[in-house]
Amino acid sequence: MYQSFYGLSEMPFNITPDPKFLYLSPTHQEALQHLKFGVQERKGFIVLIGEVGCGKTTLCRRFLNELDAARYDTALILNPRVTETQMLKAILTELGESKLGRSQNDLVAQMNRVLLERIALGRDIVLIIDEAQNLSFGVLEQIRLLSNLETDQQKLLQIVLMGQPELKAVLAREELRQLRQRILIHYELHPLSLSDVAHYVQHRLTLAGSMGRPAFSRWALRGVHRYSKGIPRIINNLCDKSMLAAYIRDSDQVTYWDVRRAHRDMRNLTE
Repeated sequence: MYQSFYGLSEMPFNITPDPKFLYLSPTHQEALQHLKFGVQERKGFIVLIGEVGCGKTTLCRRFLNELDAARYDTALILNPRVTETQMLKAILTELGESKLGRSQNDLVAQMNRVLLERIALGRDIVLIIDEAQNLSFGVLEQIRLLSNLETDQQKLLQIVLMGQPELKAVLAREELRQLRQRILIHYELHPLSLSDVAHYVQHRLTLAGSMGRPAFSRWALRGVHRYSKGIPRIINNLCDKSMLAAYIRDSDQVTYWDVRRAHRDMRNLTE
């Protein structure tokens, strides 16, 4: 409703993980560098942890977009609630394999063969698993065994586990100590500061074609930071509803009261 009123080319606060809109706050920039370093240096296991809605998936898509397609083959697993056999099939399918083995042993042998073939062609393979806190012990153990696949010079597979803070408790379990010892890169995303929130909001407005309309007042931005606790997904929801409130008032400024109304509406939806 407000897009044409404010002269925007697109909606600035959609919650879809569009890498175009990624704002690289200091914590997101550091996380991206950890991912790049871990993969480029073939560290094997990398873990990225962040609260729900903090931008892990968007960051992951940005990371994938920046990998050299001429060098890297990637497999992105978004649904971790699978069995060991289903996980192996999903990875091979993501890598472009169509004829899959039937048994778990056949799939592991096929995985080893495929990885060796691609390494021989000078390619590196990166496996990224989102929502990794939902992986069962059996699947985590299978992933650990995949990390054992190697030549004399390098690991055949670089593995990135992304998950919510619960992933820390999962990895801390005694029976997963062998996997835990293989994790050489570990980073945890932090919420945005008040300054980051102000830059984040302006960043998204600018990319959406804003020429200064609407403007968020200083107190509106404080309200966004306070009510969102610095979580990007909540910031998007708050800003979207706040802009709608300002539009209804026929105003070019989003005020604290618009943000407060947006927060109240969101709270009512969850109660």
